[in-house]
Amino acid sequence: MSDSVFVLDGDLVLPTDLARGPWTPDAQHGGAPAALLARTIERLEGGNAMIVVRVTVELLRPVPIAPLRLAARLTRPGKKAQLVEATLVVAATSVEVARARGLRLRRGHVPLPEGAAPSGRPPAPSRGAASLPPWAGQIRYEGFHSGAVEMRFVAGTFAAPGPATAWIRLRVPLVAGEAASPLARVAAAADFGNGISWVLNRRDGYRFINPDLTISLHRHPAGEWVALESTTLPEPLGVGLAESRLYDEHGPLGRSVQSLLLERD
Repeated sequence: MSDSVFVLDGDLVLPTDLARGPWTPDAQHGGAPAALLARTIERLEGGNAMIVVRVTVELLRPVPIAPLRLAARLTRPGKKAQLVEATLVVAATSVEVARARGLRLRRGHVPLPEGAAPSGRPPAPSRGAASLPPWAGQIRYEGFHSGAVEMRFVAGTFAAPGPATAWIRLRVPLVAGEAASPLARVAAAADFGNGISWVLNRRDGYRFINPDLTISLHRHPAGEWVALESTTLPEPLGVGLAESRLYDEHGPLGRSVQSLLLERD
């Protein structure tokens, strides 16, 4: 098994087998490029003085298991608010496969009255249990969903449909040779909302693919574990929505939302 999700080779980003997604071994799990793009937004020049409070990832095409190139630019500079855009293209063709837009706000200190900040969190990861979806046997290869992350369910289960709450953390570095930042860990986990709270069974021929992911945070995350309290809302029009409350071990973090494309064989 690979030791990381991506390897950097000069200006190339090389995905390993641990970037693969559950729909096909030829394309990446959405959490892999989402985390990579969040990392890029966070690290762009001037990011040390800012907090990333929103990341919107658009998965324009299936992101292949092939050499990629990353680019980022500051589209709105500012002392208090900045907008950053990051793009991911296939190195061989220069075809853009994913992009992300991030909002960074200045770090500061504003005293709050007692009780104003949100609190509470799900039961600790140590109280959770591993679980597999009913279609696990259909996926006969290692990927991001199985080898790159660890899950612990504290409400609901992967084995049954409906809302669920699970703690998720990366088992391996996102990029070889460096520790993943808490923001990258949140982005890697947030893409699992539609998976852990599924209501349409892949064994019945359903697909519920998210072409986007929006993460909104009200504070900087910390630590390895990220909890998703997730619900999937399908509609017979062939679209749906997955929404998640986000936590770390210190308490509430924010929200994530995924638009869903629903299909059936």
